[in-house]
Amino acid sequence: MNSLLKMTANKSIPPIKTTQSLIALYCGSRTGNKPIYRDTAIELAQHIANQGFGIVYGGASIGLMGQVADTVLEHGGEVVGVIPEFMLDYEIAHQKLTELHIVETMHERKALMAERANAFIALPGGLGTFEEILEIATWGQLNQHQKPIIIYNVNHFYDALIAQLDHAVEEGFLPPQHRAKVIICQSLDEIFNVIQNLKTPKQFVI
Repeated sequence: MNSLLKMTANKSIPPIKTTQSLIALYCGSRTGNKPIYRDTAIELAQHIANQGFGIVYGGASIGLMGQVADTVLEHGGEVVGVIPEFMLDYEIAHQKLTELHIVETMHERKALMAERANAFIALPGGLGTFEEILEIATWGQLNQHQKPIIIYNVNHFYDALIAQLDHAVEEGFLPPQHRAKVIICQSLDEIFNVIQNLKTPKQFVI
């Protein structure tokens, strides 16, 4: 991970403009088939901004990603986007962010997001969202950070993944103390009970 951050540091990345603690939001480039996913993402983003936090996210202007970025900005929060250059053909980068970082690889994207975030929340999404929250949980298991890892189980979206994590514990592949680092939340109140007294390091622990 040191090498990933060094690769990012070698680029002409825009200077840091944020003053708020940032929460990483992992979410889909689509909005899903039910209004509850979009509505809940907007509600979460509004609460994040109202609580004085900003966000770091995947940098796109589409899907749930675009919704959370727009909402945080509309409510006075700061938004940092990180998007790989090759993805600009698939996802339209958001042009009104506090900071937009265009990097070369997905590895750089995830490393930079992890460096800037003080907590991580997964909203519903697809393969990329699953991979992001599980990778950051793996980094936590390997003591690469001590930041809150939250799965927001909107509309029971993550029930199957939660069951799989518990099954991995039962079968002896996932130690219970590491399973416990992945916090499952069913409501905004639960999420903000976790992050309201955020005392994690400002910088990603390498």
